[in-house]
Amino acid sequence: MGCFGFLKIMMFLFNGIIFLAGAGILAVGIWVKVDSGSILGLLQNLNNGPPELKQVLNVGYLLIAVGAVLLLLGFLGCCGAVRESKCMLLMFFVIILIVFIVEVAGAIVILVFKGVIQTTISQVGVTIVDSIRKDYGKNADVTGLWNTTMTVLTCCGFNNYTDFTGSPFVQNTSLYPQQCCKTGPCREYNATVSNISGCYPALIKVFEANSIVIIAVALGIAALELISMIVSMTLYCKIKAKDS
Repeated sequence: MGCFGFLKIMMFLFNGIIFLAGAGILAVGIWVKVDSGSILGLLQNLNNGPPELKQVLNVGYLLIAVGAVLLLLGFLGCCGAVRESKCMLLMFFVIILIVFIVEVAGAIVILVFKGVIQTTISQVGVTIVDSIRKDYGKNADVTGLWNTTMTVLTCCGFNNYTDFTGSPFVQNTSLYPQQCCKTGPCREYNATVSNISGCYPALIKVFEANSIVIIAVALGIAALELISMIVSMTLYCKIKAKDS
């Protein structure tokens, strides 16, 4: 098997994985939009939410779009390699190039508008806290979502235990959620000294602790995209030379 055959096999295998990944992401995106009980459904029911929150709620559409693009890429790459189609390989290259440019532009936007993003998160946080004080202990979906989140992340509220002050749960039981205290019944005095952080600070710590992994994954994806472009153009040129 020569270099040309090896490139065809690698192109087929690599894009087969892309095709399967696209199918999975597309399925998740459709599930998010269909499942009214998902976390996005809860966010949509928040009152007086900032306009920026509406963009967050479009993540289901984003997943569907990403999944569809990956499906198309996988199909073009596999069929282009197997059928030795210059048109498909060229389309594959162009789409990968566009995705790569968009990713670079997105990274630049995040770096430049980091302060705006933090402000938006703070505005969303105010709305979330209002929802906690209104529905925690009364709405089973909200209560269950927060209990699960706090248990998994070992955190308390969005900012801290005071987010639950005035909530139906505290009013009815005179207690705070047990996740807000390390031991014993959770009342304000021991919630104050337990120093269990809020879920937002906890999530930030998780991202900071795994920042190297996140950067490595991003660089790995960028490298794969570059390799894909090189391989597709190499095949394109070899097929073109073969046909001429």
